[in-house]
Amino acid sequence: MGDPAGVGAEIICRSLAELRPEQRGRFIVFGDRALMDRADTLVRSELRFSDVPERDSVWPTVIDIQPKAPGTVQDGKMSAAAGARSYAYIARAVSAALAGDIDVIVTAPINKEALHAAGYPFEGHTELLAHLTNANSSFMLLASDKLSTIHVSTHVSLAGAVTRATTERELATIRVGHAHLKRMGIADPRIAVAGLNPHSGESGLFGRDEIERIHPAIDAARQEGINVTGPIPGDTVFYRAVRGEFDLVVAQYHDQGHIPAKLIAFDTTVNVTLGLPILRVSVDHGTAFDIAWKGIARHENMNTTIQYAGRLAAAKDA
Repeated sequence: MGDPAGVGAEIICRSLAELRPEQRGRFIVFGDRALMDRADTLVRSELRFSDVPERDSVWPTVIDIQPKAPGTVQDGKMSAAAGARSYAYIARAVSAALAGDIDVIVTAPINKEALHAAGYPFEGHTELLAHLTNANSSFMLLASDKLSTIHVSTHVSLAGAVTRATTERELATIRVGHAHLKRMGIADPRIAVAGLNPHSGESGLFGRDEIERIHPAIDAARQEGINVTGPIPGDTVFYRAVRGEFDLVVAQYHDQGHIPAKLIAFDTTVNVTLGLPILRVSVDHGTAFDIAWKGIARHENMNTTIQYAGRLAAAKDA
């Protein structure tokens, strides 16, 4: 359900209401039953929630989770209480996914400051999920019909991103992105790797990272049969991808990949976590505290995310 002070419950209700009845009954919401009922009334989605999953039901299930967390949650306000509840919802969903009870987790937005205030020092969903699943590493991929990009690093400082761009991490990112696109039905994914420095270092004039760390990873990936090109300067590679030259761009750091993705497909970009033993997708926007619980939050991105989750589940079962 995401942060209970944010727009998660509202956009979930709107999106579930638009599904066909036979689809709707396959969804389980891990969150707060009272808040889901309140959101249902607020947005007039006219849903009915089950307490436990029922075969052939046309209504979604809400698993009511009430962690022992001090403090109260206020609409549109960051708080440790909301962060604690966010964590509890996610942890319960991960347990269900690891047990095989659900196929894919779809996450509504959380607030990183609230998560930290509650005592969970994770940079975001991706890192938290890696912790809960004991994964050695995880990767963030932003997917849309216009552009898909996978990140070498995400929620770290720019200086930290430079140090994380090792040959090993570059190669692992290329491999994971290639495997995901093949799973999604692309027989021979065309991958481009963005440069880290301006002009991809200009043959060492603006830095030797491309020469010493990125080029070796690309060469190794090619030897494995991966169709990968680069490094290509960051100011042109996304334009070329949008024009259809590449299926995926490897972005070196958070903003390098997020800015073009959100610029051209803000409402339809899906955040996909790769490298975990479970499947997880998320909306690509925040908690929107400024408009939370006013009944005006748009749910197009949640719709797209749910659709992508369905494709992932189908690919998993194929």
